[in-house]
Amino acid sequence: MAQDWFIELLKGMGRLLLHPVFYYSFIIAGVLGVSRVKRERKNFTVRAEDAYFELRQLFPLGLLVGLVISIVIIAAGIAIPFAAIVLVASATLLLSLITRVRLLTPAFTVGAAFFALIFLSGRQIDLPLAGDLFSSLDEKIYPSIAILLALLTIGEGFLILRNGKKGTSPKLKKSKRGQTVGVHEIKRLWVVPAFMLVPGSVLTLPFEWWPVFALGDNTYSLILVPFAIGLHQQVQGMLPKEAVQQLGSRVVGLGIQITLIAAAGYWYPIASIAAVAIAMVGREALTLMQRMQEESRPFYFSKKNHGVMILGILPESPADKMALGVGELVTKVNGTNVHDEHTFYEALSRNRAHCKLEVLDTNGQIRFVQRALYEGDHHELGILFVQDEKKWDSAVV
Repeated sequence: MAQDWFIELLKGMGRLLLHPVFYYSFIIAGVLGVSRVKRERKNFTVRAEDAYFELRQLFPLGLLVGLVISIVIIAAGIAIPFAAIVLVASATLLLSLITRVRLLTPAFTVGAAFFALIFLSGRQIDLPLAGDLFSSLDEKIYPSIAILLALLTIGEGFLILRNGKKGTSPKLKKSKRGQTVGVHEIKRLWVVPAFMLVPGSVLTLPFEWWPVFALGDNTYSLILVPFAIGLHQQVQGMLPKEAVQQLGSRVVGLGIQITLIAAAGYWYPIASIAAVAIAMVGREALTLMQRMQEESRPFYFSKKNHGVMILGILPESPADKMALGVGELVTKVNGTNVHDEHTFYEALSRNRAHCKLEVLDTNGQIRFVQRALYEGDHHELGILFVQDEKKWDSAVV
């Protein structure tokens, strides 16, 4: 029995390569990386992370989330019909065409598939390679799909908490008063591959080599399905790390609430519909709440009279090695008070071999950092400041 399961798991992994979302996610992540680099170069003449950063975030943490979801799905015997998998993939591809990555969340992709199944159930529709998937659907599938949505929403919150704060992108924009201010933008796409138990032998119809196995009196196919999860958040009134943590915690809380409601769907079918509807409305409400809260706060990254605010740090630069952080305020350079990027540069140029900075950290505490500057170091320090676009001097110091 254990050997059969192991063989099925290996075959299920191979089936991942048949799923279009697996390939499409690389395209979306690549587009996100290229567009971010172009915008950062426009604002600062340099980019923070390279264009492959978003591609590197696609799978590592998503594999862990997918493993946990797979264990829960298989251990609980939660069967997901192949029709739902097809519709989730279709919803993912269609929503991605709107070019808003935030719509690629389980609440919308799985939620749209859920209500599409209700509409298509009982209809005879022949699909290429798959045949008729909707005419013989059982009502028992709806609580299972609602549970899957809840698990993916909890996984989404975990991804935001653990990975969303990594590599947030600095950005310049104009305030309502016409002043140049800084914000941080997070555009991220994750892929969560999770094993799904597909009831029946529907997958063997177009593919004779597609194996099935039995659990009790029922037969199942095992398939590794990639679920795309997107995030788009713009932070202007607080530290990006704190804003991302706040959103992640709220999404996890929403996922837990959906799980409790969806579980009741096995006894009360209407609860499954309620759970999915709450997921879709609740996830959009969290986005709107975050946006309204940000707009009500003053800009965190704006020009200060008593120092220069650090908007971003270039990776592997001297500033990065000096452990300078986003949101900190540099008040003195080599003993000289600084109030903008130009005075910072002048004070730094007085000693090209060594720099000493007085920094006001995000807790309001003063600390001193210093470092010798060597030939071959990143040009200047690698700090991104809030400054006017296309200014005569460099945006990176």
